[in-house]
Amino acid sequence: MAIQDIFAAVLDFEEDKIADMVQAEIDGGSDLEEVLNNGLIAAMDEVGAKFSAGELFVPEMLMAAQTMKAGLDVLKPMLAEGTSESRGTIIIGTVKGDLHDIGKNLVAMMLEGAGFDVIDLGVDVDTDAFLAAAEKHDADAICMSALLTTTMPAMESTVKAIVEKGLPYKAMVGGAPVTDAFAKKIGANYSEDAPSAVELARRLIAA
Repeated sequence: MAIQDIFAAVLDFEEDKIADMVQAEIDGGSDLEEVLNNGLIAAMDEVGAKFSAGELFVPEMLMAAQTMKAGLDVLKPMLAEGTSESRGTIIIGTVKGDLHDIGKNLVAMMLEGAGFDVIDLGVDVDTDAFLAAAEKHDADAICMSALLTTTMPAMESTVKAIVEKGLPYKAMVGGAPVTDAFAKKIGANYSEDAPSAVELARRLIAA
């Protein structure tokens, strides 16, 4: 058993085996951060690269993310006890009037797998709920998803509230009908898919 096996298990979608593999690695004395960074996070970065190259598609990316999450669930309690530093806190949700969540769930899992603390508010989330959660959790960013063109104005309302109130949260938007041009128009940051959302979050929160 090695960390490389955990990396491979994510790429092979071995959700039923990953928890035992992570536990065995920990029991063997491996460093938690090594398992997290070189096993789980590195694997999801590879998944993102393969998706961008057209070698994997959304169903495979979801299976890999679910596998990663099963491994992460083993690590989480121990990481919380230790000194592991979060890469930042992100509030995520599908905007008011929209009940679609597959894309949002994938982004949330990949962000979590990349080391961010993710607070998932679910679907049909209004501006007040986004802002209240961001304040409660001292968030770095608010990530909004929409699949319906008719719900995109809800994104603009939340970004407008962030700006008008002078709040420090970075605004991230995405979803099938959302474009970079729309994001620029409302003053938000755009990502076209889950891997690019992870890269965007890394850039925004490191800035």
